[in-house]
Amino acid sequence: MSNRLIVCLTGMPGAGKSTVASFLKEKGFATVTMGDAVREEAEMQGLEPTDPNLGKLMIKLRQDLGQGAVAHLILQKLARDGNADAVVIDGIRSIPEVEVLKKVGRVKLLAIHASRDTRFRHLVDRGRSDAPASSDEFAGRDRREFSVGISEAIALADETISNNDLTLEQLKHQAYDIVKGWLEEAKNS
Repeated sequence: MSNRLIVCLTGMPGAGKSTVASFLKEKGFATVTMGDAVREEAEMQGLEPTDPNLGKLMIKLRQDLGQGAVAHLILQKLARDGNADAVVIDGIRSIPEVEVLKKVGRVKLLAIHASRDTRFRHLVDRGRSDAPASSDEFAGRDRREFSVGISEAIALADETISNNDLTLEQLKHQAYDIVKGWLEEAKNS
């Protein structure tokens, strides 16, 4: 097994994973977003990248290829993009995905947690094509995340950050402090 550190970010939609991933990218980490892998797959299949379409595709991939399906797409992407020593994977949703990634490096799981209200606000402010239009749609998205095992990934995280009252800077720096510790560990093992 390589000494490559793979930092997997997990958490419910809108918790702050992408903010942490972008910051780590600025710090030199190769960054891969699980959602982007699903969006690319949707594009190859000629699907509109709407939230319902992406959700159905994510579930179909898991039914066809097993619970670690999206992580297999990520492995292909990592192989294409070269072998960085430190990788951040934004949007881990299940422990089987973590198990797939353990084949290519030392995996650490960081959960970002935020309340429902905070997350809804983040998603609406972010303004991506798959942002929820209503609280009902948001609740449906949460249920879908639970159905693929995200609660287990959050529960089994190596570290957790609560992002209800943090500024963007505080979130970034808390995450970076944790990851720096993991980098030291990886270097010294």
